[in-house]
Amino acid sequence: MIQAFGLTSNPRQELPPAVDDVSFEAPTGRVTALLGARASGKTTAVRLMLELQQGRGITHFRGRPLHRIPHPSQEVGVLLGEVQGHPSRTVRGQLRMLCAAAGVPVQRADEVLEVVGIVSLREQRLGTLSRGMDRRLGLACALLADPHTLVLDGPADGLSAREGKWLHGILRAHASLGGTVLFTTDDAKEAARTADRVVTLEEGHVIADQCVADFSRTRLRPRVAVRSPHAARLGVLLAKEARATQRSVEVVNEGGNRLSVYGSNCADIGETAFRHSILVHQLADEVGDAGPAVSVPARTRAEEVRAAEPTVPQPAVADASSATDAPLPVLEPSEETAAPSALARAHARSAQEPPQSTGTFVSLPVDADLGGASSSASASAPAPAPPSDEQGTQASRTPSGPASAPPPASLSPLPPPITTHPAPSPLRPLRYEVRRATGIATGYLTAAAVLVASAIVAVLLARTGRTPQAHLLAAWPQELPLPPAALGAGLLGAFAFGDEFRHPALAADRGTVPRRLGLLCAKLAVAAAIAVSLAFLVVASDAVLLHLVYGEELTKLPADWLSTSASWLALVVGCAWAGVLAAGVFRSTTAGLAAVLAVPILVVPLVQKALEGPSVRTAAGLPSRLRDLALVHWPFGAERVLAAGLRMIAQPVGSALMLSLTALLCAYLLTVLRPRAR
Repeated sequence: MIQAFGLTSNPRQELPPAVDDVSFEAPTGRVTALLGARASGKTTAVRLMLELQQGRGITHFRGRPLHRIPHPSQEVGVLLGEVQGHPSRTVRGQLRMLCAAAGVPVQRADEVLEVVGIVSLREQRLGTLSRGMDRRLGLACALLADPHTLVLDGPADGLSAREGKWLHGILRAHASLGGTVLFTTDDAKEAARTADRVVTLEEGHVIADQCVADFSRTRLRPRVAVRSPHAARLGVLLAKEARATQRSVEVVNEGGNRLSVYGSNCADIGETAFRHSILVHQLADEVGDAGPAVSVPARTRAEEVRAAEPTVPQPAVADASSATDAPLPVLEPSEETAAPSALARAHARSAQEPPQSTGTFVSLPVDADLGGASSSASASAPAPAPPSDEQGTQASRTPSGPASAPPPASLSPLPPPITTHPAPSPLRPLRYEVRRATGIATGYLTAAAVLVASAIVAVLLARTGRTPQAHLLAAWPQELPLPPAALGAGLLGAFAFGDEFRHPALAADRGTVPRRLGLLCAKLAVAAAIAVSLAFLVVASDAVLLHLVYGEELTKLPADWLSTSASWLALVVGCAWAGVLAAGVFRSTTAGLAAVLAVPILVVPLVQKALEGPSVRTAAGLPSRLRDLALVHWPFGAERVLAAGLRMIAQPVGSALMLSLTALLCAYLLTVLRPRAR
């Protein structure tokens, strides 16, 4: 069950909040529709429920707020907008990456592909999917961890009638298995055909919270669709006859040659057209939307509907194939006699009012109100004064069903604040990172470009004959600040936090991968492994190419190959880590690569300037003094390794890289600890 209490968004400058004191319930085993027109606050309410946006209020999913649930992706499945992912990633690769994030077996990806019916598209790229297939993939992502609750924002937007019917069948099947389903829509007929309960929003307020039977009776009205080349004349004649016979008939000109007639039937309209010799091309019974509600205080109306609603469960309405053949649900006599609603009292009052006539049509009181109050289609009654903030808050937080005791006076009248909590890290960070890094061709193309560039540079350097052998094998000319291998490793590291890689653990648009130390360690480990592999491939390919072109002279190992190899690997891994940390701090791949380039261009000159001055003492002989201080001798010649490490750090590039990594790591830790301190 979903229980939302007092959801209120923060006001935007001089504008009122998009959602103001929204409270409702979505019961277990039922499909609940959140209905509203464009800009009515549906998406904002969903984002407040999922703690994606700051505001006030609280939402319980089976009795617990979202930030109190250990694994939210296994409790709540979310579909917000389009599926976020790299356009080059395959459908199956995207789902397998989500499996690693949610901590479920990878076989679950193939299972949900069969459920949503896109098994044949498992090797399709995300960038080539149509709107309908993207909706199916989004539903598969929401169902991946087998959650109890589904929260879908506009799941049928842009779908055809057949695809929408299939989607609603999936939602109905999930609810029939004991799950909870909440989806948003702006189509009243879609809500009536699909949902068991409809919560209507208007201008950020709940104006109705009804079962589907009450909703269909008060919001949807039968009408006759008329198409005629003389539609305007026929409309005038129908209005004149209705006025003469004192009947409640409303004629709406839909534009062109189409009319919508409420309160009449095909036989009467056909007879009128026949008497006046008017050609009619179409006469069909349909179900029409009554339009927006009358301006009545939203809190008072929602409170009346909840208080007057019967507590017995309402039968579900069968899904119809189209709007034209969808029967109007009717309440059982026992239900109406057991609990007379505020809607019935409003109809009794409206029956005593005189008929009204305006323009070219007659409009008597019709059941056009969303929340149970009767209204005229041509004029609206003046709205009474709205209740105070304290009364409105208490009324909106009153749950449906029996009346509960008022809260103690010591409690605050305002709902608790909503704080945006970052999405949790994947349950298997290392597996998630491996699938993320190997799921697209960007990394492979970058590595191939680095190998080709290194080979070309090595061959050109060998022609001059002035480059040391270590720099020759690494394809590092002295004129360049960094070799191609280091730049490629930094770029691959920066891809780890790129904007195209969205964290899919809970919501699609929750932002980039969260700043978590466990996930950071996984990213650093994968980046280091990729950098070491790239460094070995570059040296091996350069050695083979130089051997083929110039012979064995340029491929002999130097005497200090061990310390040189350690320095080479440290340089490449350091550049990769600098890209990872910079992209994580600044949330940009470009910033990560810029941080790698800033080390030799900006930081190295500063370090050289700092070391140029005269020094009184040096650190010469430090390894031997450390060996004398130790109780045992260094095994396996470790003093030579330590000396090589100190010499590497003493170099300007090594010192600059260490300084840059330290600064970026401190900045990353600061971004991690700052939200926790708040």
